[in-house]
Amino acid sequence: MDALFSAANAAALLGWIALALAPLAGRRRTALRTAAGFVIPGLLAVVYAVLIALYWGSAAGGFGSIAQVRALFDSTAILVAGWLHYLAFDLFVGGWIARQGERDGVPHLLLLPCFALTFLFGPAGFLAFLFLRAVRGLPLLRSA
Repeated sequence: MDALFSAANAAALLGWIALALAPLAGRRRTALRTAAGFVIPGLLAVVYAVLIALYWGSAAGGFGSIAQVRALFDSTAILVAGWLHYLAFDLFVGGWIARQGERDGVPHLLLLPCFALTFLFGPAGFLAFLFLRAVRGLPLLRSA
């Protein structure tokens, strides 16, 4: 499990680096953003699903109370799966921030703090991006 944990961390970090440096890649910018925002989170999600399928039934605990959640994460495999959940979703949100920011004409340098916050603190980075959009006078929601 330690090797899987380390590999997942490395993959996610590569994804974040790709998002941060994508504008420097010229024509490969879209490929980097696709890898970082879809491919890497997708691969992490596959590994997550496999871990859940293999170990969920043998894990104690559940979601009914904080004590049950604590017991659930006493299982190393479920703990790693939970970590993969964070890595996949945060990176996916980072990819969305990159795509949406580009569509909205937000300078990439202004997105970098949102990336850092999303990488480290998930929802805080998403909130920072929403705040950035509001400050720039952009609507929080667009109709299709």
